[in-house]
Amino acid sequence: MYHLLFVHSILRWLVLGSILLVVFLAWEGKVFKKPYTRTHRISAAVASGLSHVQLLLGFGLYMISPNVKAYWNFKPSQWSEQTFFALVHFGLMTLAIIIITIGAALSKRETDEQKRFRILFNSFVLALVIIFVAIPWPFSPLAQRPVFRPI
Repeated sequence: MYHLLFVHSILRWLVLGSILLVVFLAWEGKVFKKPYTRTHRISAAVASGLSHVQLLLGFGLYMISPNVKAYWNFKPSQWSEQTFFALVHFGLMTLAIIIITIGAALSKRETDEQKRFRILFNSFVLALVIIFVAIPWPFSPLAQRPVFRPI
């Protein structure tokens, strides 16, 4: 389990970096009226793909996590880390990946370049905000985990 958790922890930085790249490229294309290029298409596809891999790893962790098992066995009435991981983290991350998937698919189908950039920018920023809320940062009041998890 700990190796899977380590990979999940490392992959989050690649996911965040790829989403930030798409947001920057979409903003740049929208503001400076640049053409939609192969770079934009590939960066959106990579961000979407990495996000899906991260979600699958997260689903695997969800099935074997002692925190999640403790929540579903005892269902605490007060807020706990088990509640965060069993409901909040799982639900919000799934929602964020759904938004990324829909945004990438809609931008692919759009023919107007400015609308493509707008769709990519709006969907990826919304997903990024949701992801930032759902990550158990060391300073988060919901649940804390280290920034880099050792093996």
